[in-house]
Amino acid sequence: MGTEVFWLGLMAILSSFANTRFEIPSLFSDHMVFQQGLPLRFWGRTTAGEKVEVRFADEVRETTADKEGRWEVTFPPRQAGGPFEVLLRSRGTEVRIQDVYVGEVWVASGQSNMEWPVSLSQDPEKEIPQARYPLIRFFNVPHVVAESPLESVSGEWKVCSPETVGNFSAVAYHFAREIHTRTGLPIGIIQSDWGGSPAEAWTSRPALEAHPVLRKILDRWQKALEEYPEAEKRYKEQLKKWQEEAEKAKAEGKPVPPPPFPPFGPGHFWTPSGLFNGMIAPLTRYPIRGVIWYQGESNVGRAAEYRVLFPALIRSWRDAWGLGDFPFLFVQLANFLKRKDEPSESDWAELREAQTFALQLPNTGMAVAIDIGDADDIHPKNKQDVGKRLALIARRLVFGEDVVASGPVFDRMVREGSKVRLFFRSVGSGLECRGDRLKGFAVRGRQGPFVWAEAVIEGDTVVVWSPQVPEPEVVRYAWADNPDANLYNKEGLPAVPFRSDAPRE
Repeated sequence: MGTEVFWLGLMAILSSFANTRFEIPSLFSDHMVFQQGLPLRFWGRTTAGEKVEVRFADEVRETTADKEGRWEVTFPPRQAGGPFEVLLRSRGTEVRIQDVYVGEVWVASGQSNMEWPVSLSQDPEKEIPQARYPLIRFFNVPHVVAESPLESVSGEWKVCSPETVGNFSAVAYHFAREIHTRTGLPIGIIQSDWGGSPAEAWTSRPALEAHPVLRKILDRWQKALEEYPEAEKRYKEQLKKWQEEAEKAKAEGKPVPPPPFPPFGPGHFWTPSGLFNGMIAPLTRYPIRGVIWYQGESNVGRAAEYRVLFPALIRSWRDAWGLGDFPFLFVQLANFLKRKDEPSESDWAELREAQTFALQLPNTGMAVAIDIGDADDIHPKNKQDVGKRLALIARRLVFGEDVVASGPVFDRMVREGSKVRLFFRSVGSGLECRGDRLKGFAVRGRQGPFVWAEAVIEGDTVVVWSPQVPEPEVVRYAWADNPDANLYNKEGLPAVPFRSDAPRE
């Protein structure tokens, strides 16, 4: 009888251990980077009521899981340093995390131009062998669409080396390298991006519901869901036809045609808030310094909407992290498509203008890229200059360096007879023409079409005129899909495209 009781007791003990769980987010893993100057937070799940002990370097914190098994401990802020070791214990389980550093943590997000890897960007044969930066680490968030905010993501931290850097976001890598080599600080990049994604997919549901303009996005999506069964049927027919055409093209040695775009429906990566829920919400308990963002191509043609949407996205991320108005730095869309002989309207120019509306928010900055794009490729290879221009903004905004971080920004215009004088901010050490004469300026009278204008630099101003427009009323600069424009400051940063008749919020 005693033996039977013993075995029953032992089985009960083993059963209790088997039922004990100890889960921590994948963000807490070897090679991780914590944000300096902010509390170091650990959290996870275990069996309800279990004690949890976390040791970080020479400090220990203990807590008890609540009735749902959730637990959290916080350590005081630390300055940059490492390597450290973290030890987490709960009943019967121990997790050891090694090679941990405290430094600067940035989220890199957006669509394909942020996702574009080093291996497919400019000069990979030079960049990859030189990428020996053990204090730069990347965590890549897998593609996930979710109907409601998730608590965790899978993934692992990877140390920057010639073996790993090829798959890193090229923009984020060049940004991180620029900051690291100038400051010596450890840099952690949490890469969370998805090619072809629109901004509404990255915006929280409450933010979309809070504005009448953005609620229309939700209405459109609801209609798409209702039409999905029929659209899916058509898509399957198109896909079958495409597969046949693709096989034929391969056999004949011809280019394979692009596949049909899947219809909007459940689980589609265009789902409003779907990527926020699946790829941003799980990160928001992890303290960060800020965000770098490259997106907008998928919203071209909806500029008026984007003027409201993009600032709403930024606010929704800041609300979710609860860290105040952290830096949010973004890339204005690069030049793209064939150049036009005459001034014309441009969806790309309007989207670039819509992006500038976000600059009304505090702690934002925009890197202009109208001079480093590719007319024939929506994914320009030069990601080095994009990363450097984002880093310039961070150096000024975050690290307090006295550097010029923006090209000339239109401020105001004054009529002087048949000419117009333009005044600019952020002229740096002076305005500069890259070429034999200024290009990219167009003028119009009260009515009539825009015409190309002559323009000259006079001090920190630009004087613009055209013999065809004796009474100029409106001036535009670099207002095109792929502008031929060459006004810079002497620091080498291009002027921000503008129109003097810009819409107001």
